[in-house]
Amino acid sequence: MNRTARLYALVEELRAAAPQPLTVAALATRFEVSTRTVQRDLQTLMQTGVPVRSIPGRGGGWSIDQQMTLPPIHLTADEASALTAVLAAADASTPYAGAARTAAQKIVASMTGPASAAAQELAARIVTLPTHGDSAIRTAVEQALSNNMVLRLSYTDAAGHESNRVVEPAGLLSADGRWYLIAWCRTRRAGRGFRLDRIAAAAPTGEQAQPHNLTELLLGSVAAGAIRPTALASLTPPR
Repeated sequence: MNRTARLYALVEELRAAAPQPLTVAALATRFEVSTRTVQRDLQTLMQTGVPVRSIPGRGGGWSIDQQMTLPPIHLTADEASALTAVLAAADASTPYAGAARTAAQKIVASMTGPASAAAQELAARIVTLPTHGDSAIRTAVEQALSNNMVLRLSYTDAAGHESNRVVEPAGLLSADGRWYLIAWCRTRRAGRGFRLDRIAAAAPTGEQAQPHNLTELLLGSVAAGAIRPTALASLTPPR
């Protein structure tokens, strides 16, 4: 078993045992390697963002947070290449660009042989020109969406008028090469679209946002003609 395969097997071994920890010695025996090799592999997993952790003391060992990981997803070579290409095209101003880059690296790392070489070669032929984007603002928007938190914005509209807004994020819209935060604006008491590159500052308030229907907010915003994404419609529970 090569190291890449062993790293993924380690994750699955920890997932299967969770929440009970496994000792380094037990993992070394399972994979027929030295304890030093297992320690090095576990440190590598931690450095790449896999939520493994060491539990000290008697009865301790290594464990993984099941809620922060996904089970194996079996992709064809074409599917993996397509995902790698799309993720490689995310520039610094794209929401979740950092996560997209690490996801692309993990996809390529999970592949072997010609499929891996083809995915890497395709990604190397995709070029994106850098655009303006404040990483702190993008991170604040990402976290607000992921955690459903209220945001305080300083915003400049198309006419150059500056305003301070308190908004409840509902989703993101991509149009004509621009990204918009679609949210309920408490100041205007209506759905609004805020172009990310016009947000001068964004700070979380620590307050939980109320749920909003994305379609209704799109209709009330400058994106009235937008089409709601349908890729996950079959997974949406009935209301």
